[in-house]
Amino acid sequence: MAIGYARSQVAAPLARIAVDPARARDGRTSYAVPTDGVVVGTLLNYRGALAALGDEVRAKPYLAPPVAPILYLKPANTWLADGTPIPLPAGVAELEAGAALGIVIGRTAARVRVADALSHVLGYTIVNDVCEPHASVYRPAIRQRCRDGFCPIGPWIVARDEVGAPDALALRVFVNGECRANNTTANLIRPVARLIADVTAFMTLAEGDVLLAGVPEGMPRIRAGDRVRIEIDRIGALENPVAAGEPA
Repeated sequence: MAIGYARSQVAAPLARIAVDPARARDGRTSYAVPTDGVVVGTLLNYRGALAALGDEVRAKPYLAPPVAPILYLKPANTWLADGTPIPLPAGVAELEAGAALGIVIGRTAARVRVADALSHVLGYTIVNDVCEPHASVYRPAIRQRCRDGFCPIGPWIVARDEVGAPDALALRVFVNGECRANNTTANLIRPVARLIADVTAFMTLAEGDVLLAGVPEGMPRIRAGDRVRIEIDRIGALENPVAAGEPA
């Protein structure tokens, strides 16, 4: 049993609750999006994702691999609760699931040192950083990443001390019950503490904000009618169906 945090469907305050990550859902309990802070995504923070670009990272306009985190935002219109259908927009054939460890900030973090970074973390959650497949990682992909319902979050936040070391957590992505991707946060280029330090060197993160550690390479494509489930060790599972049409 772990201690987690969640927003109930009927009460707004962030509540400390008992959750069992080994039993992701019991058929009776549902959870709202467990935080309402800013969600900050990170690109190319997995070694395999950067390696998959090959020589493209040395092409114009940058001519070299990134030397700082590549960040983007997932605004509030993208947030989706566990179990809620991910909308497949009209005219789009498929989407890309994106398994991400969500680092939930517990107190204001500005210009923090690596050694102190984890003390600013409330806990961890699971995020499906959904996007439309697209070629360029350098051009801001607002249309592809910021559609309504493109960021399922939850089901809960598991407290930092219950998770322990965040840099050796296995991530698995299942589509219709079949494991389609398997990776680990041990493959992060910037481990969690380093990422927090690098981001807060120029950008203050507030209580409730969620910093995504990144999305590994080889994430599966998903279509209408599919059911996608992301599991992260010691946190639990986030599961959503995919449905054609506009979000409810």
